Amino acid sequence: MPSVVWPGGPEPLGARFTEGADSPGGVPGTNFALWAGGAEAVELCLFDDDGHETRHLLTELTHEVWHGFVPGVLPGTRYGYRVHGRWDPWTGARWNPAKLLLDPYARAVDGEFAGTAAGGSRGGLPAEVYGHVRDWPQQHVADTVRDERDSAPHVPKGVVVGRTAQDPGAPRPGTPWPDTVIYELHVRGFTMRHPGVPEPLRGTYAGLAHPAAIEHLTRLGVTAVELLPVHQFASEDHLLRRGLRNYWGYNSIGYFAPHAGYAACGTRGGQVAEFQRMVRALHEAGIEVVLDVVYNHTAESGEHGPTLSLRGIDNRRYYRLQSDPRRYADYTGCGNTLHVVQPGVLRLITDSLRYWVTEMGVDGFRFDLAAALARAMHDVDMLSPFLAVIAQDPVLRRVKLIAEPWDVGSGGYQVGAFPPLWAEWNDRYRDAVRDFWRGALPDVRDLGYRLSGSSDLYAWGGRRPYASVNFVTAHDGFTVRDLVSYERKHNEANGEGNRDGSGDNRSWNCGAEGETNDGRVKALRRRQVRNLLTTLLLSTGVPMLVAGDEMGRTQGGNNNAYCQDNETGWIDWSLAADPTWRAVTDLCSRLLALRRAHPVLRSRSFFSGLPRDADGLRDLAWFTPEGTEMTEADWYAPTATLGMYLSGRDIPQRSPTGAPVVDDSFLVVLHAGARSLRFTLPGPPWAKAYELLVNTALEDQSGAPGLLREAGTRLSLRPRSVLLWRVVHTADDRADPDGKQETANGVSGPVVGRTLPTDDRDQ
Repeated sequence: MPSVVWPGGPEPLGARFTEGADSPGGVPGTNFALWAGGAEAVELCLFDDDGHETRHLLTELTHEVWHGFVPGVLPGTRYGYRVHGRWDPWTGARWNPAKLLLDPYARAVDGEFAGTAAGGSRGGLPAEVYGHVRDWPQQHVADTVRDERDSAPHVPKGVVVGRTAQDPGAPRPGTPWPDTVIYELHVRGFTMRHPGVPEPLRGTYAGLAHPAAIEHLTRLGVTAVELLPVHQFASEDHLLRRGLRNYWGYNSIGYFAPHAGYAACGTRGGQVAEFQRMVRALHEAGIEVVLDVVYNHTAESGEHGPTLSLRGIDNRRYYRLQSDPRRYADYTGCGNTLHVVQPGVLRLITDSLRYWVTEMGVDGFRFDLAAALARAMHDVDMLSPFLAVIAQDPVLRRVKLIAEPWDVGSGGYQVGAFPPLWAEWNDRYRDAVRDFWRGALPDVRDLGYRLSGSSDLYAWGGRRPYASVNFVTAHDGFTVRDLVSYERKHNEANGEGNRDGSGDNRSWNCGAEGETNDGRVKALRRRQVRNLLTTLLLSTGVPMLVAGDEMGRTQGGNNNAYCQDNETGWIDWSLAADPTWRAVTDLCSRLLALRRAHPVLRSRSFFSGLPRDADGLRDLAWFTPEGTEMTEADWYAPTATLGMYLSGRDIPQRSPTGAPVVDDSFLVVLHAGARSLRFTLPGPPWAKAYELLVNTALEDQSGAPGLLREAGTRLSLRPRSVLLWRVVHTADDRADPDGKQETANGVSGPVVGRTLPTDDRDQ
């Protein structure tokens, strides 16, 4: 290994390989730079292919950055740091040079945690990776006793990576927020059982880039994938001891490195290019890539956790500590919280975000427990340094930013509070829609807000309806099939006595707990799935589907499958061939096509409830089952039925050339009651007639399009169903001589009947 260290420079942080004119003296090599201002000394440790370690003392210190250039260090070289300083946990100082530390800026990571846990039990984290003596007899002070054993043989190493700027290939899709449809997926789980993906590529970035995987996304009609964490992460000791591991990945340890476990082409830097190729393939298909990122905490946990990186570099700078600095402030429920107010920590996060945008090609981020990032010294502050930096950053303010707007600390629930530029996961949408379809809403006031964009939460500060990311399920909780099949969580396989996971699921099992052979129960469950997904895809805001929900994926009632890296957590692609579930997939695809074709279904502005023109209709109107407009008293009355009228002739939107945008109008009727109900279609001036496009009471939607009913017709709504009607104002709206109608934006629609039946058969 090289034996000389030149001064190098403090910029950029991390390991940067250079050659030619960019390199000192024209000699190829790597510059190493580490922010560790509180340390007394820093050793760079290089490892050859046999694992032999060579240490180099970094003697240069500039603005709290230790740095040096090592000639001859080429891409693929593995490295880490040993950082010297005081061991005094009582004041928050936890330096321990016996522990090899991962570079926070490492672009790639090689290796996993290996060894035997303390006490001889197999599978846990090795005792050597802890900075303190984990098995100290007096456990209440164990974290204060320094462990002198070398951790290097047991921990992953950073990898020097060459040039990472990718060939841009196809331009970024640049999908506007109102047109966005998010599909939350797990890189490994989405591809592990996909029959069209070659077996060596399953579970990898290359597998997700395979045409067979992308074809499902394009056929469904989503515009963006939201990837569960792909930053390098580690598994918790308690999982490893039970023979499990962290599957979801919300336990980050490397904010620049694509998780090596998802790479098909090796872990000595090849994972970087493989990830870039995946992004390029998705972009070529018109699909954006959004990363679920975990900058609120790290895998080092609390004071009893392992020493892997930041704790050993500068514990007091990187983490929020309590008034007793031996303890960690925990706003995340994971043992620690990054101290984002510190300039060096804020730089780590923003450097990481810019890297993933500019060099890895991603299009946006969903921030896990974002309220923890928005805390100033203690309280959540929407003028916090993190949010202020994002707002003015010329790179980051242009990408999609999604907040999970809560954390577990006091005052951490912040739904509706994030500033402009930000969208938010809207859990109030989730809860209202779930409660409506299980018959638990006392009235429909909350549902009306959620269906129309949640103006009560977001109509301030220039925010728009697309600030609301609507969802009925997410990775965390039941799948949509389990939501209608289980009333209780069944997390026994997680090994925590079924204590983990939320007990508040707002679910209904339709009459039987879990799988059943009762045909009536199974049919009702499929109808409820159709109701939930149809409601989601017809609501104003940005819809988010969870991978597999469109084909009836189940986790067997496990609502916290974070450690189920197996058939429980993977998508069962055999469901795609099941006709009963394929019909649900086709329905989702049809609804997304309608959403894409009709701007009134993806409004860019909040509805006013007023006509745009003197002779126009209100842009949004609500109807009772009697076909009359709802009064204030109606909103407070118990009901399980709601009609929502969206006027395409009164859209407050203009085309790029300034022309008014005009669209079809639609009537959505939602009936969550357990019995059939008479519903009168609103009469003039709202419509002359209505054409049925979707009826969730039907397993097969091919029988719905084309059915016409006159305004004023009394329908008999089947129990628990959604009907989507296209409004017919004149004969010209109905059908052209060639048997195809033209919508306002030129999209061909289905053939419609030439007569207007007036019977009131079940719809």
